[in-house]
Amino acid sequence: MTLAGAQRPATGAALLQAERPGQRFLAAVRLVRLHLASRRGPGALVAMVACAAVFQAALRWHGDADTQQIPLIIEAATASIVAISAHSPFGESERATGRWLPYLRLGTAVGLTGAAFAALAAGAVAASLLGGTPELLRNVAGIAGVGMLSAAVLGGSLAWIGPMAYLAIAEEGLSAGWHTPWTWPARPPDDLGASICAALVLGAGLVVIAIRGARDTGRG
Repeated sequence: MTLAGAQRPATGAALLQAERPGQRFLAAVRLVRLHLASRRGPGALVAMVACAAVFQAALRWHGDADTQQIPLIIEAATASIVAISAHSPFGESERATGRWLPYLRLGTAVGLTGAAFAALAAGAVAASLLGGTPELLRNVAGIAGVGMLSAAVLGGSLAWIGPMAYLAIAEEGLSAGWHTPWTWPARPPDDLGASICAALVLGAGLVVIAIRGARDTGRG
């Protein structure tokens, strides 16, 4: 009886240890789901699908030089959705949730940026996309980086200002034929300098949004 009683706690502990990996996985999934919900992830994906539908219509519309500028507007709008999703309604209290917060921010930003590109790439199927997929990836990723930096400075609710301001600069670059790689939408898809500049901006945006997050504007 004594031996059997001594074995029961050990058996229970072994069972508890066996359950821990599964419990940790479920807890991690729940944490990611709650974080995405706090960033309005499902709504962002729906908005990206809507942008993809408009993108398809814009690419099928044959016009003058504005044909190149209209898709760029949609690319900037989709990148703005990524930036706005950096906003947290919980403000300072979210920073007390633990050490996983920077990883959650980074994963959400990377995932939504990838979703934005995938949505527009799907919207470009069977349509004539000037510059092809490489230019689309460069534009969306770079402008999303601009939006993340804007979110860190202005707050998630106002993060769209950065991409829209950059859009105005890029539109001027397209019209005036600028050669600087920092206006990458105005450069050819094989311009290595433009791709590097877009990648640098995206990288800077990801680092800032992961470490600092969107600035708390006090708007909830």
